[in-house]
Formats: sequence, C-alpha cells, structure tokens
Amino acid sequence: MLKQNLTNSIKMLVQNKIRAFLTMLGIIIGIAGVIMIVAVGAGAQSVILNEIEGVGSNLLAILPGNTEDEGPPASVFGITITTLTNEDVYSLLDTEEFPYIEAAAAFVQGSDIVTTNQTSRQESFIGAGYQTPIVESFEIEQGHFFTEEDEKSLAKVAVLGFDVKEELFGDDEAIGQKIKIGKHNFKVIGVAEKRGSSGFSNDDKNIYVPIKTAQKLLLGINHVSFARVKISEEKYLDEAEEEIAYKIRERHDIPLGTLDDFEVRNQKDALETLTTVTDAITMFLTAIASIALLVGGIGIMNIMLVAVQERIREIGLRKAVGAKKSDIIIQFLVETVFITLFAGIIGIILGIIISYLIAIIVQSLGYAWDFKVTIFSVILSAGVSGIIGLLSGIIPAIKAGKLNPIEALQYE
Repeated sequence: MLKQNLTNSIKMLVQNKIRAFLTMLGIIIGIAGVIMIVAVGAGAQSVILNEIEGVGSNLLAILPGNTEDEGPPASVFGITITTLTNEDVYSLLDTEEFPYIEAAAAFVQGSDIVTTNQTSRQESFIGAGYQTPIVESFEIEQGHFFTEEDEKSLAKVAVLGFDVKEELFGDDEAIGQKIKIGKHNFKVIGVAEKRGSSGFSNDDKNIYVPIKTAQKLLLGINHVSFARVKISEEKYLDEAEEEIAYKIRERHDIPLGTLDDFEVRNQKDALETLTTVTDAITMFLTAIASIALLVGGIGIMNIMLVAVQERIREIGLRKAVGAKKSDIIIQFLVETVFITLFAGIIGIILGIIISYLIAIIVQSLGYAWDFKVTIFSVILSAGVSGIIGLLSGIIPAIKAGKLNPIEALQYE
C-alpha cells in the first residue's frame, strides 16, 4: 500500500510539474534559508575564534571609561575618553611587580593624507607602543620595528603593513624611503609580514608610528585609545586582570567602592560575549527564515485541497471498489509528506551549496571564515519539513476521506 501511495505521489509530481514546483518553492526557500543562516552564524563565529587563536588567548585589553554592566565598553559609543595614558601602560612593565606580564603596548588611531614621490592618498595610521610586535605576535619582514628610544624621542619613523607598502611603493624598496603623513616627513624603517584580516579589519593596511609621535605631532592628544597586555601563561590571566586593575586604580586615585574610569577585559570573556551575541542573532534570523516554512506549509495545504477537488471522482471510484476512509487519508498524507520531504532535500542541498559559495567569497576577501554546516541544522530542516508536510496534509486528507462514494462518482 505504501509503495502504491508513493508511486501515485511521483505520478502527481510528474503530471503537474509547474504546480508541484510552486508548491515546494516555499519549503525549498525556507529550508535553504535555515541551513544558510546557521552556516553563516557559524562562519562569523569562526572569524572571531580564529582571530583569538591568531593573536593569542593570553591577552588582556585595557579600555578607557567604564560601564556598570557586562555590555559593550564605553569607548565603542564614539565618545572620546581621556582617562587612560601611556604612563598607565608603562607602569605595568615592572618585571618585579608583574613577573607574568610578557609585554604591553598602548595604541591610538588616526587618518591623514600620506604622500610619497609616486602617490598621495588618505590612509589610516596607528600610534603604537614599541612592544607591539610581541603583543600582537607578528614579525617584521624587512627592516625593524621602532625601539623604546624612538618612542621616547618622538622619532619620525614608520613601519608599513604589507599591503600599504605595495600600494605606496609597488615593487620598489621601501626601507629608507620617505613618506609624508599630514605635514610631517617620516622615514620607513620596516615592513611587517603579511598578516591578513583580523576580525573585520585588515592588519596589512596599517601604518605604525611611535605612539608618542602620533600623540604629539599628528593628533595633539595625551591620552591613548586602548592598550593590550600579553601574559606569559593563560593560567595567570585572572590574577593579572585583578592586579592590573588595582595598579591603575591606585594611579588614578579612585576611592574604594567608586566606579573605575577604565576597564580591564579578558580576551576570553570578550570571546564569550561575542559568541553569545552571534548565537542570539543566528537564532533570530533562523526564526525569520522559518516563516518561509510556515508559508510553504500553507501553500501545500491549499494545493492539496485543490487536488482533492480535482480528484473527487477518483476518490469515489476507489471507495466504490472497497477502499476505506483510512486508505484515502493515508494516500493524501503520504503524497503531502513526500512533496515536503522532496522539497526539503532540495532545500538542504541548495542551502549547503550557497553556504559553501559564501564561505569561498568571504575567504577570498582575506577573512578566516570556516565553512560549517551543522548536523543539527540539517536534521532540524529535514524534521521540520516532514512535520509541516504532515500537518498541512491533515485537513485535505480528512476532507478526501469523508467524501461520499456515490456523490463522488456523480461529481462533474
């Protein structure tokens, strides 16, 4: 009986190709959407995870300003906060007081016209501490990074990211060349190795200058935007977080029980927060995509109701030769579930293909985006399509099963 019902279902699909395709379209779009959104969410998380692994999980960030909850740091709201200084960061380099701190660097950011003999263009620059290569774990491919003495003496020297070097000098030698940032001439002393994208920024487009040079000559400020501290071993992170906070609180003369004017954030904590946010966004978008499944289910139910109307004489004939009400109901349920499962399979394949293409495109832009299609999303999609098929087929199946065989045979 089941084999016969499946055969009938296939015949119906073949005889009504366009109608069957339109019936399945909502399910296909919904299933593909669910697969794709879950894959994109997993890919976005992988960018964050790969960034942490690339830079290192044994980092602490020091940010100016503070918030009373676990939300985003105050500095991300576009407000200039001047409470963090170079001296706060330098105070952490005392190896006797902080033996587990391997390196620390403060940062400021800006943008100006950068001019060479060949070109003039708007570029971003970063004022960075001399221990930046240690903190951010990268090598200098040509030349060298600036020194502590360069930082103290406001030296006009620059280290170029890999892409910036190519854009400004092409195949020519960059070391020893002059570039002009705003009104000041800088000597290129180094070119960083190719690093690729970090999160949603490209590290190869950075121009590094000594932080004090950036503060005094390019930006006219005394504060820093943020700082990073590299801890020798991950097991010391919690201890370091507490002691660094205590040290800066002491330097800023902040009374006990008063809200700090800075934040020390653990890289792992930030990762957990970002993962929670991406999970919530993925679930929200998945719920929206699931609406297409509901719409598809309603479409299937309407089409099956029309099919009942078109096959009244067939149903009457089957009942006349001994088919039971349950046989008719099962027939229509099998047809409906078959259509939705078939649509679900197409949707799963389409969703996987689109997810793979998205991963390829994002990877080509330089991001560490992993292609991930979870078993959960596939099982969820297949299960939901089957359930929707069953539910959307119940009303048409019951209507078909209730038809009177005599009236059905007389139906024109």
